[in-house]
Amino acid sequence: MKAYIMAGGYGTRLNDITKGLVPKPMAVINGKPILEWVVSALKENGVSEIFMSVAHLKEQIIDYFNNGEKFGVKINYILEETPMGSGGALYYLKGKVRGNFIVCSADTIFDINISKMLSYHRAKKAIATLFTHPNLHPYDSDLVITKKCGKVTKLDFKGSVRNYYYKNNVNAGFIILNAKALGYLTEPKKINLEHDFINGLILNGERVYAYKSPEFIKDVGTPERFYRVEKELKIGLTKARNFSNKQKAIFLDRDGTLNVYKGFINSHSQIELADGVIEGIKLINKSGYLAIIVSNQPVIARGEANFNDIDACFDKIETLLGENGGYIDGVYYCPHHPKSGFKGEVKKLKIECDCRKPKIGMLVKAQKDFNLDLSSCYIIGDSEQDVKTGINAGIPQIKVKSALAEKESVEPTYRAQNFLDAVKYILKKD
Repeated sequence: MKAYIMAGGYGTRLNDITKGLVPKPMAVINGKPILEWVVSALKENGVSEIFMSVAHLKEQIIDYFNNGEKFGVKINYILEETPMGSGGALYYLKGKVRGNFIVCSADTIFDINISKMLSYHRAKKAIATLFTHPNLHPYDSDLVITKKCGKVTKLDFKGSVRNYYYKNNVNAGFIILNAKALGYLTEPKKINLEHDFINGLILNGERVYAYKSPEFIKDVGTPERFYRVEKELKIGLTKARNFSNKQKAIFLDRDGTLNVYKGFINSHSQIELADGVIEGIKLINKSGYLAIIVSNQPVIARGEANFNDIDACFDKIETLLGENGGYIDGVYYCPHHPKSGFKGEVKKLKIECDCRKPKIGMLVKAQKDFNLDLSSCYIIGDSEQDVKTGINAGIPQIKVKSALAEKESVEPTYRAQNFLDAVKYILKKD
């Protein structure tokens, strides 16, 4: 497979580290240049040939990597005599690449299972697939808006006014592109990769998809991000999140657990995060566990809400958390009601009928999607239904206090005063 690395930027935001003496991609992080981390990660994922656009202090990059033989790949250089932006030099790949190839930045550290992303890209028959993920600051990041199938309908660029609740689905700057997309580049000129090229593909009705994953991918373009990623590299966090490795998760109920208990909820106006939820979610995000919501939503089968109503509720939770530096890695919900059968919109949801808690269908779906080691997972909820779900899955159950009144027939692994107490219990046990 082939890849294209954008390494031609000036990197002025990293001047405190580079002092202007080395190009940004050559800043040393945890023992080797940023760009070497990128090249090594691509090689580990089967990339054998790399095209690299270079400009500022390009001689240092070329002298270090040469033809790539020392690094186990073939490297070709595209020399930007004049600045071409993040996407302009793609023009020079026309006739040099066929089929699918990778596009990434020279200031992004990543450790992801590219073969899984490529399989998704092929299954969707996409012309472009964007790697997206939840991050700590979606409010000032480029959001990727999609249909349920993952097809991108809009790029909402940072700086825009957002008067709506949104999923924390951020563009990570890593793309699988099909060579036919290069046909839209008719001349060599300065363009922005996302704003001009990818956005143009979307506006032209091309099949652009988002591949959402919590795997490690972070840009190191500012000193703050540089030093944070350097610490994460040292403790092995980058490798641990790769989907080639088994993951662990904390499954989270919604109502009475994340959201203040208000009975059946059918509108985002009823969403109110419970005390300690923001702090608890941020602890999970830092811990190595994935935060995955699994929630029964029988209001759909009861005809009291539709899928859009329920999606808006979860979007509000993601927005509120994102505004405070926290995020959810996955959301699963079951619309079935035990007395309703399969009515109306329920037929649209392709989760098997065993998804309704205390059955474990949602957990099994998450296990497959995130390559979970279910035996290393926990569940936090406020009802006996959640406790029984954990028992059925063979994982510890933590029950939090809420306004829900019910008779109990089983004892949870641990009774927590609130959500934050529940998270601290898990992390202390880990």
